[in-house]
Amino acid sequence: QVQLVESGGGLVQAGGSLRLSCAASGRTFSSDAMGWFRQAPRKERRFVAAINWSDNSTYYADSVKGRFTVSRDNAKNTVYLQMNSLEPEDTAVYYCTAKYSGSFRYWGQGTQVTVSS
Repeated sequence: QVQLVESGGGLVQAGGSLRLSCAASGRTFSSDAMGWFRQAPRKERRFVAAINWSDNSTYYADSVKGRFTVSRDNAKNTVYLQMNSLEPEDTAVYYCTAKYSGSFRYWGQGTQVTVSS
């Protein structure tokens, strides 16, 4: 089992920044990658960003490229999502997830990000 705990969400004005953190515990050593998804009200959960443990490769949704940065701290088993130039459309619950054997199998409880215009 893997436990994921997100933190760092909150209310910010448009143009502002937030940094989300995801602390992983449990059987984390065999994870392929860590990712971030988000779900806005009345919408489906969507991919935001991911980072591979093996080679540090990163992947982003087109909507956040150039504004969001995903990074990791191996020693702390923590993944971060730095979010800059936030827009009201970024308002959502953000979820951390761990990828095993090609699928995102474990999820955190989510953290709310609200961007006011």
